Amino acid sequence: MSIEIANESGYEVDADVIVAIARHTLSQMGVNPLAELSVLLVDSDYMAELNHRWMGKDGPTDVLAFPMDENTIDHGPAEATGAPTLLGDIVLCPEVATAQALKYGNADPRMRRDQDEGEAVRPADGKYGVADELNMLTIHGVLHLLGYDHAEPEEEREMFSLQGKLLESWQARQ
Repeated sequence: MSIEIANESGYEVDADVIVAIARHTLSQMGVNPLAELSVLLVDSDYMAELNHRWMGKDGPTDVLAFPMDENTIDHGPAEATGAPTLLGDIVLCPEVATAQALKYGNADPRMRRDQDEGEAVRPADGKYGVADELNMLTIHGVLHLLGYDHAEPEEEREMFSLQGKLLESWQARQ
């Protein structure tokens, strides 16, 4: 799998971990090993511009995903052809992730909940920080590239349940 990453956020981020968790997610989802995607980390001003332009919402958000072709992949493995599958782009905002990690990780143990099980997904050390938030957001972005969404309650349950399971499987490897 080819995963390109560029950090234009001004935040120090472990790019190798973000690439590894994206690769783990794609592998767990059975995606064609020739798949390609890119990850861009941006500052909150640029994320706010993207959020306004593409989502019609004001202010920065934590993650945006731009599938290359929304009709190519639908919730699962790509066709195993000889050509690479261009999944699309994930844009992460470490500044927003930092605020969320501080708000939810230290004050309220909300973390990200598995909607079916109702249990918090916590790192093995019991602490939740910016890296954990970026890991979760990377998984979230990959799932969007694979056709998952959370606009409707049923879609949200499915996506967030899968997101929690993927995060747990990632944490179990660490």
